[in-house]
Amino acid sequence: MDKKKAKLIFKHNSFDIIEDGDFVLCAISGKEIKLKDLSYWNVELQEAYYSAKEADERYQSLEK
Repeated sequence: MDKKKAKLIFKHNSFDIIEDGDFVLCAISGKEIKLKDLSYWNVELQEAYYSAKEADERYQSLEK
C-alpha cells in the first residue's frame, strides 16, 4: 500500500485537508507525521512539526 503526502491548511485549532493523504512532513526534521498524530504546527508559516522539540527549534530560530 502506497502512502501519500497530504496537503493541509493550518488554522489556529485545526487544519483543513486540501488533498487527501496519510501524512505530512515535519518542516525541521523531515520525518513523516501521520495525520492522526499531528499536534504541532505554525499557522503563520504553514509548517508542521513532528514534536514539541522541533516546534521549539523553529520558534528559537525565528527569535534570532
